[in-house]
Amino acid sequence: MKALLLENIHPSGIKLLSERGFEIEALPGALGEDDLIAALDGVDVLGVRSNTLVTPRVLAAAPRLRAVGAFCIGTNQIALDDATARGVAVFNAPYSNTRSVVELAVAEIIALARHLTDHNRRMHAGEWNKSAKGSHEIRGRTLGLVGYGNIGSQLSVVAESLGMRVFFYDVVDKLALGNAKRCDSLEELLSEAETISLHVDGRRANAGIFGDREFGMMRRRSLFLNLSRGFVVDTDALRRHLESGHLAGAAVDVFETEPKTNGPGFESPLRGVPNVILTPHVAGSTEEAQANIGGFVAGKLVDYVTTGATVLSVNLPSVQAAIPNVRRVMHLHRNVPGVLAKINTILADHGTNIDGQTLATRGQVGYVVLDIAGDLSDAVVEALAAMPEAIRVEVR
Repeated sequence: MKALLLENIHPSGIKLLSERGFEIEALPGALGEDDLIAALDGVDVLGVRSNTLVTPRVLAAAPRLRAVGAFCIGTNQIALDDATARGVAVFNAPYSNTRSVVELAVAEIIALARHLTDHNRRMHAGEWNKSAKGSHEIRGRTLGLVGYGNIGSQLSVVAESLGMRVFFYDVVDKLALGNAKRCDSLEELLSEAETISLHVDGRRANAGIFGDREFGMMRRRSLFLNLSRGFVVDTDALRRHLESGHLAGAAVDVFETEPKTNGPGFESPLRGVPNVILTPHVAGSTEEAQANIGGFVAGKLVDYVTTGATVLSVNLPSVQAAIPNVRRVMHLHRNVPGVLAKINTILADHGTNIDGQTLATRGQVGYVVLDIAGDLSDAVVEALAAMPEAIRVEVR
């Protein structure tokens, strides 16, 4: 089996896949569509982070590909519907770097509130300017969270422990943690908070949710953070509100267009604006987080390829493979009535006995894992694959 790992996947993931018998090709940067298609020749498992686009064309050109691991939180860089239609399992790491993002957000809130970027710039230029003007403690200040998922809710708890008052707004009804207060609208949140931090997911409906109107509704001299997705914010509008003095500072870790490799070439309207912290999409990039992500996602890929387990798959029904040392058939199919009956009829007609059978469905697809007692003939596998509803059939 061969694995292609892009964008500096942590050694913990490479080590686990190698120990489980994978031939590894690891590249430091992302690949464009044509280069990725060429590189996927003969590849069973692909590992990416956020800058590699796994498009419908890429998936169509890689019939051998069994699974894609997103060694990050988001999966919007992967054409999930096409992956599902082709029987390619997708896994991610929804929780492994949450703490890292939260800690950076807290550090940036403090840095902006104390104007550390300006002090640092002046000191490096040889200027001594000891002054408390414009510097504030975050204790007693109000934090507004747009998005209250894994990261937003944990940031809520940590910020409150530092003495901040927390408000949040989410399109989904979420249970407030601690003393956090839910706002009924984004407008209400913007009118309450002195610091706004975005923690929304990568769905396209979130594109451009923060622009001139939203910045104008924020309280004067507020702080703004975006550690979620680059395309959700109008950066030109953000610059205008910073330069006008309406906003006191900002921290941005994600950008609509990001370089695919390290080095020169980063451009943004926010470059050179005072009291703005710019970081190269590193909110979740700590050694601890990347080690956790590497081991977690690689483990899911190994489990799927070796046993058919799909627990925590982003796009396939969840099945836990539990019986060791048996022949296992994984049958991914269109979710229509009667498929399981057809599968069992084929097995019965060929005299094949079943030790265990698990069926799970998810939207338009169903997934059956069959543990076979005794021999499994090629004729059975061929008949299962020939079913008109079948998407992908594999045997372990």
